[in-house]
Amino acid sequence: MKQLAVLGILLTVLVAACSKTSNDRTAYDQNNSHDNQVREIRVALAQAPLNLDPRFATDAASARINHLLYHSLVDFDEHARPVPSLASWQQISPVIYRFKLQQQGRIFHHGKVLTSEDVAATYQSFKQLKNSPLSNEFANIQQVQVIDADTLDFYLKAADQQFPSRLIIGILPADLIRAGHDFAHQPIGSGPLKFISWQNRLLLERTADQQRFNLVEVKDQTVRVLKLVRGEVDMLQGDLPPELVKYLQGQPEITVQSAQGANFSYIGLNMQDAVLSKPEVRLAIAHAIDIPAIIKQVLVADSRQASAILPPEHWAGNAALTPYDYNPKLAHELLLKAGIDLPLKLVYKTSTDAQRVRLATIMQAQMQPAGIALEIRSLDWGTFFDDIQHGNFQLYGMTWVGIKTPEIYRLAFYSLSIPPKGANRGQFKDAKLDRLIETENWLAVTQCVHQQLPYIPLWYEGQFVAMRKDLVDYGLKSDGSLDGLISIHKH
Repeated sequence: MKQLAVLGILLTVLVAACSKTSNDRTAYDQNNSHDNQVREIRVALAQAPLNLDPRFATDAASARINHLLYHSLVDFDEHARPVPSLASWQQISPVIYRFKLQQQGRIFHHGKVLTSEDVAATYQSFKQLKNSPLSNEFANIQQVQVIDADTLDFYLKAADQQFPSRLIIGILPADLIRAGHDFAHQPIGSGPLKFISWQNRLLLERTADQQRFNLVEVKDQTVRVLKLVRGEVDMLQGDLPPELVKYLQGQPEITVQSAQGANFSYIGLNMQDAVLSKPEVRLAIAHAIDIPAIIKQVLVADSRQASAILPPEHWAGNAALTPYDYNPKLAHELLLKAGIDLPLKLVYKTSTDAQRVRLATIMQAQMQPAGIALEIRSLDWGTFFDDIQHGNFQLYGMTWVGIKTPEIYRLAFYSLSIPPKGANRGQFKDAKLDRLIETENWLAVTQCVHQQLPYIPLWYEGQFVAMRKDLVDYGLKSDGSLDGLISIHKH
C-alpha cells in the first residue's frame, strides 16, 4: 500500500511538472552541442556546489566536486589513513616534512605542468586569505621551501605527527594564484575531471576519455525521482526518503546500490545562548529525541545511530561511547533542574529540503512530551548556510560529510576555531577539551565531547545511488562522494 501511495504522489507531481520538465529538456538540447559520440551522463544533485575554490569550500556539494577537479598531496585509504596522492613524504625532523611529487596527476587543465612551486603557492596563499575558514588548519606552517621541481619541505612552528593528513587541499596553479584567478566559479586543477562551464548546470569532462557529466540541481525530491524514471537524468545519489528509494528499486530501468554510511548528522547548538549554555538543557535535548525510531521509519537502509563525529570503525573512533536513549521523562526533569520555565521554546533552522523538514517535524513531535516546544524555520540552502557560518541560530541540523581525520574535533570545537578561523560555529569553549585536542588524545576528546554535548549526535545515514541501467562501473562510497564518476561508463 505504501508503494501505491508513493506512486500516487509521483503521478500527481508529474502532471504539475510536465511543463517544467519539458522546458528543462529544451534547455538541455540547446546546450548539448558536444560531439554526439560522447554521450553526457546527467546527474541530478539535491544541492549545487557553492564554491569550487578548495581553499574556501566547506559545504558538502562543493567538497565532492572539488575532489574530482583537483589533486591533493595526500588522500586516504579505506581505513581513513593518509596515503600518497600527488606526493610521498618523509619526516626529516619533528618540524620538517619533505614531500616528493609523483608522476601521475601533474598536468593542470590549462596545460601547465604541476610542480613544487604550485604546491608552495597553494599553501602559502592561506597567509593572505582573510576569510578562508580553513586558514587556521595551516597556521602551524612556518615556511614552505622549494628544493626542486619535484621536491619541497614544509617547516612547522611546532611538531605535528598528523601533519601529512592535513594536506588534502587541491593544488592550484601558481601563475593563476598570482593573477587572482576566480577559482570559485572557474576552477582549474589537475584532477580526473575538468571544468567546462557553469550556467545553471555544471558541465565537467573526464580527462581520460572526454566523457562529459552534466550536473544539475533539482531540489525537490519527487521531481528528482521523476526525472530519473523518465530518463531526463541518468543518476542521483542520496537525499531521498526510504519510500522513494523503495519505489526506485521497483522500476525496471533503474538500478539501486546501497552501502553503510559514515557521514555524521547532528544538531548544532549556539553555546552563547543563555539557555543552551546549561549542560542540563543540552542533555535534555539529547534524551528528547527517539533516534532509533527515526532511523527505522524515515531513513534509508544501512543508517545507524551515532555517538561521535567519526564512526566506531575509524582508527580514531570510540566504540565504547553509549548513545543517548529516548527518555522524555528524564529530559523533563533535567529542564526543571536547570530552572527552565516550561515549555522551553527553541528555534531550529534547517534547509528547505523536504527530507530535512520531515526529520525536523518528527523531532518537534518527539520533544513535546519532554516540555520542549520546537519552532522550525526552513530556509533556502544559501541563506541557511550563511546563518550557520555567522552564528545566527539557536539550533540547526546539518551533516559533516567526508570527514577522514580526528582534526575535525579541532576544527569544530577548539576555542580558537571560531569562524572565520574554523568551524566552531556554536562558539563552544572548554579549557579541558582544548588541552585534550592539543595533546591529540582523541579517545579522551571523544569522551569529553560526548559528555559536554556541544553537538547532539544523531546518526550516520546510509548511502545509495540510483542509476539508469545503461550505467555501469560506479563505485559507491560510504562518505557519499562522487568519486564513482571517475570510473562510470554509459552503454
